[in-house]
Amino acid sequence: MPLNFTFRPRLLDAVRGYDRSRFFKDLGAGATVGIVALPLAMAFAIASGLTPEAGIWTAIIAGFLIAALGGSAVQIGGPAGAFIVIVYGIVERYGVANLLIATACAGVVLFLLGLFRLGTLVRYVPVSIVVGFTNGIATLILLSQLRDLLGLTVEKMPADMFSQMATLWEHRGSFNPYAFGLGATCVAGLFIWPLLLHDKSRFGYAVHLMFGRVTELRPVKVASRVPGPIVALVSLTAVAWAFELPVETIGTRFGGIPQGLPAFALPEFSWETVKQLVSPTLTIAILGAIESLLCARVADQVSGLPRHDPNQELMAQGAANLVAPFFGGMPATGTIARTVTNIRAGATSPVAGIVHALTLMAVVLLAAPLARLVPLSVLAGILIFVAWNMGEWREFAPYMLLRFSNHYRLLMLGTFFLTVVFDLTVAVQAGIVLACVLFIRRMNTLFRVELVSLEPPVLTYRLYGAFFFGAANKLDAAIQAVERAPRGMTVVLDAMHMIQLDTTGLDALRQLHKAVLARGGTLRLDSLQPQPQGLIERSGFAAELAAGAAGPAHQ
Repeated sequence: MPLNFTFRPRLLDAVRGYDRSRFFKDLGAGATVGIVALPLAMAFAIASGLTPEAGIWTAIIAGFLIAALGGSAVQIGGPAGAFIVIVYGIVERYGVANLLIATACAGVVLFLLGLFRLGTLVRYVPVSIVVGFTNGIATLILLSQLRDLLGLTVEKMPADMFSQMATLWEHRGSFNPYAFGLGATCVAGLFIWPLLLHDKSRFGYAVHLMFGRVTELRPVKVASRVPGPIVALVSLTAVAWAFELPVETIGTRFGGIPQGLPAFALPEFSWETVKQLVSPTLTIAILGAIESLLCARVADQVSGLPRHDPNQELMAQGAANLVAPFFGGMPATGTIARTVTNIRAGATSPVAGIVHALTLMAVVLLAAPLARLVPLSVLAGILIFVAWNMGEWREFAPYMLLRFSNHYRLLMLGTFFLTVVFDLTVAVQAGIVLACVLFIRRMNTLFRVELVSLEPPVLTYRLYGAFFFGAANKLDAAIQAVERAPRGMTVVLDAMHMIQLDTTGLDALRQLHKAVLARGGTLRLDSLQPQPQGLIERSGFAAELAAGAAGPAHQ
């Protein structure tokens, strides 16, 4: 069957019948998300070992391309917390230049996955593995932000967890109480802000009494829509500047953010370099595919809009990751928090994602000099809040673990510990291999060979389930029974409930047939399902059975 190569962004369908009302909804949603994306983009880049502008321009360029070319109506793309640990490790081991090459190559891989319509394969990654590595990444992000949260004087943090803990302990004497105060206030405020002005909270009720019914709680609703990260960033930066607190800022570490468009530059490229970057390239591509499609599924559920096209989404992610590195960008993918914010702000189409990118660009070009005043401990507090919300911590509670099977617990906890102790590449690879092994073991237990009757000269068995390579040994007992049975027996296999057969299972049937022929008997397969029957006929085994049945009849 020929492959159907299609490239049709959701934007083309979403703007059919587009009117002024929808435009203003998308305009408001996009502007809201654009403001939310600013502190997150800077924080993700800094935590990844890059400059703040790398995250900002990734959010702008990749965010624009993902919205314009993607297969989801409301997904917001850009730098994501899930990439922090991966990018930091690649920068430490290979350098920034090779990170750009690996990201561009990952973009090509993602585009090809979508072009060849392999987007649905990502859904086969078990949920337990996704939960395990997501919680592992969240844990590593929390750990990586302790340096800036505590204000420790550490020139460069190592990439692995144990070295980070040792470095933090070694530099504990440089603890900065002002930085810690700002960071802790940021974290506490981000948790409290969504509840502070809620209509049903005590404070919300007080505001309601203060302003009366005439206002219909408008001050409460308007204030509650202001994103918490923006409130924290602006207010705590103002406090640090007004009181001249001795804390490290973006300006003291990076010299600020350039006020202008990034330059287009091609990184030095060679096939020898690409060969060395196969592992980080695949890691970025796999994580980007999983995160973007999971985010798109969440967007479908929350928004109620038509389902996303996974293959088109992967092609858009590929284009974004291919282009962004040429402007000094980092890996990008779908972002669940910003996508949900986009939906709740009223987005109706990919136009909101485009507006988000343009809003962020306008903010950067107009207010870049102010970014140098932002304390790094505040950005660390924002990232700690993001990491906490990223993790599925409920899944680790004992009462939740007891609800799941041993297979689920082994996959989830194993992937989590491998992510934390080693890295995401090892965790995902080991998790998928372990998932396959456990699946084979599970399928093995589901297949069985049941003795129905033993009435000479007929020996009848019934086959249940999928007869594949993992269950081929289940026929050994029948072969041994045939070898002990009287000569001239007819062995009947009732295959009505055998739903699938592979070549290894077929080879086991041939071994049984040989054992039956050696005892001068015949083998008969009854009530075959279409798939096993087709394989038996194509392989010539049906003719062998017919010849074996005719042989004894002529003796």
